[in-house]
Amino acid sequence: MSSLAEITFQGFEPTEANKQFVAKHVSQFEKKFGRITSCLVVVTTPGHHHRNDGQYKVSIRLRLPAGKEVSVSKTPKDDERHSDFHFAVADAFRRAQRQLVDQARRLQGYVKAHVEQPAGVVTQLFDDHGFISSDDGQDVYFHRNAVLNGDFTRLTLGSKVFFAEEAGDKGAQASTVRAVKADIRRSHNA
Repeated sequence: MSSLAEITFQGFEPTEANKQFVAKHVSQFEKKFGRITSCLVVVTTPGHHHRNDGQYKVSIRLRLPAGKEVSVSKTPKDDERHSDFHFAVADAFRRAQRQLVDQARRLQGYVKAHVEQPAGVVTQLFDDHGFISSDDGQDVYFHRNAVLNGDFTRLTLGSKVFFAEEAGDKGAQASTVRAVKADIRRSHNA
């Protein structure tokens, strides 16, 4: 990829050490992630744009197979460490590497699976608590304080809910109950 890497310095004439420092980071990407199809790095000096507040701005754009892209362009605000060339460049490449690792995992099919939150239906309601019949047939206790957004008073028998389950003193209990909004509106308007 070296021939496809384009490194630009704006607002200052870089030293040979500056050029080598950026090139070293680009070559590390090549070693770790050989599937990068192009790389653009732009380093802007402090003061070149009045919005930099004395900080180097480093933008990195990497193109990957399947039209994927990694782009780092924002300098963290109020971080005076970015007034140091070496820190600013290293930090930008660190942030790009995190994105690159995520994209590489997606390209390889390693995507984090989201755990489905248990769902159920309210089967019993009392003054300050109730019970949910979960999709797996288990009865789960919940207290009114576990219901998000103050929706306890809007729940009715048959209301659909999502919940987080934990072990209680007397069995399963819901620590967080989130009502399905469409179901609340329907039961509230009925």
